[in-house]
Amino acid sequence: MDRYSRRLPVFLNLAQIRFPIGAIASIAHRVSGVLLFIALPVLAVLLDASLRDEAGFASVRDLISSPLAVVAAGVLVWALVHHVLAGIRHLLMDVGIGGELERARASARLVLIAAPALAVFLLFWGLS
Repeated sequence: MDRYSRRLPVFLNLAQIRFPIGAIASIAHRVSGVLLFIALPVLAVLLDASLRDEAGFASVRDLISSPLAVVAAGVLVWALVHHVLAGIRHLLMDVGIGGELERARASARLVLIAAPALAVFLLFWGLS
């Protein structure tokens, strides 16, 4: 047995791994991008159906007024807000602003707190 094989973990429990706050923000940025990518064709089809005629508009209106659609809209609003905020964070870090460890952690916390808060605000504002 060589000296490197003794340092490898025998059992890796993924539930016990603690990610840094920056990694959580980065993973959520990617997840939000995938959600937006998947939702884009669905939203385009709904828009097309709503613009065809009155019956199509009424059916889309009925579909998006269901409670499940409101939850899906909330998730999509969060994904959009989080993706924009985290994207701005990454762009600023790419040009050298906020790249220090404490500032990067603070901006990650800000994105993770501000995105759901803004999503809830925008969702309630849009429903009223």
